Parts: sequence; C-alpha cells; structure tokens
Amino acid sequence: MAGRLHGKIALISGGAGGCGLAASELFAREGAAVGIVDLPQSQGEAVAARLRSEGFRAAFASADASDERQVTQAVERVSGELGPITVLFNHAGTIVIRPFLETTAEEWDRLMAVNVRSMFLMTRAVLPQMIDAGGGSIVCTSSISAVAATPMEVLYNTTKGACHMFARSVAVEFRDRNIRCNAVCPGFIQTAHGQREVEELTRYGVDVSDAAIAAQQGRMCRPDEVAKAALYLASEDASFVSGAHLFVDNCFTAM
Repeated sequence: MAGRLHGKIALISGGAGGCGLAASELFAREGAAVGIVDLPQSQGEAVAARLRSEGFRAAFASADASDERQVTQAVERVSGELGPITVLFNHAGTIVIRPFLETTAEEWDRLMAVNVRSMFLMTRAVLPQMIDAGGGSIVCTSSISAVAATPMEVLYNTTKGACHMFARSVAVEFRDRNIRCNAVCPGFIQTAHGQREVEELTRYGVDVSDAAIAAQQGRMCRPDEVAKAALYLASEDASFVSGAHLFVDNCFTAM
C-alpha cells in the first residue's frame, strides 16, 4: 500500500535527532523521499545512509538553518538529488533557560536566529518549488510555550509565539496557491532537548518533577508522537487544515 506521503519530497530541518529524526524515519516509511538538513556535526549523514540501506530515498545536506547562504545551498542540494520539495518540516530549534535579567542580547539574537529566522529562510527557499509543483505542505514546530509561559524561558517562549504567527501568516498568504502551513506544538518531550529543559528548570527551582509533569500532561511526550502529528499535517489527510496549531500535549494547554 502507498504511504500517506507517497511521491512527496520532504525536507526536514533538524532532521537528524529527537523529534526531527523520528519524522525523518516516519516520513520515509510513509513513502516520501527525505532530505535531512542539520548541523555538520550532527548524525545527518549516518541517518540518510541508514535510510538508503533500508531501501528509502534519502539525502543529507549540512547547514546552519539560520544562515541564508547555507540554507540556499542545502535546499539546492536536496532538490537536485531528490527532486522539487513539496513537504517542509521546519523543526530546527534550540532553547535558552535562564532568569530573564541574566540573559544577554547575544542569546536573544541566537535563539531568534535558530528558532525563527531558520523558518523564514527555509520556507522562503522552498516555497518557489512548491508553487511550481502546484502546491505543498509546510509544518512548523512551535510549542506549548507559545501560549503557556514557563519561568526562566522568556526568550524561548517569545520565539515560539513568533512561530505560531509565522505558520498562520504563511497559510493565509499562500492558501490560493494550494500551499498549507500549520504548526505542531508539543509539550514536554522525551528527547535530549526535553531532558535538558527539565534538568535546567529544576536547577532554577521550577517544579518539573515527574509528579508535576504527570499532573500537567500525564507523562512525557514521545518523539514519535510529535512525528505522527507532523505527518498528519503534512499529508492529504489534513487537506482542509491550514493555519492551525495542533497541540501534542495531552491536555496541558486545555487545563
């Protein structure tokens, strides 16, 4: 049976680790040719090689997704090897956890670059290919932090608020060109990123104990659960879903 992304060319930024890795593997199993964009020191090449050894089409292009020249080159490399990109998962991101008055302008600039500028650059680079192909789907990783502020995360919360409106605005502007754009918004995730968040918040006295997480969202979210939500938004199953924010948080933001 054909998968839900059969015939699609999917590009995933931050696709070599965590939820991005889970999406790279899932999208490949669902029929997409997968282009992974991640940092040079990532496992991106090994992930792409493993996917190819399993019979899937996959390519890796190293890039800092916040750097315009590197993004342009990465998109050109992936599309040159796999074909015009019709699915984009803007997943690259990082976090700063620190009391607001101890944060620096450099940290602000870097977090805005990695979490927000990267989405702008990747989307702008890919959109012309989607338009020429007659349409496409964009999924952006936001967070519960876009609407539920956590202490010590002012910079991170702000970037995710920007991700929310970026996805919605792109959806509105490009709806008539058959391009959908949505955001997937996880709660606390069982990844290296999520574990670091828990450890650093705990160090600053924020209660993110197992009991607190259980009360807020039942348990930690698994990477594959985020990937499955992104798959839904990327696929034709969500053909009339655009400009939406899909929370993968087991009621965290509903309580």
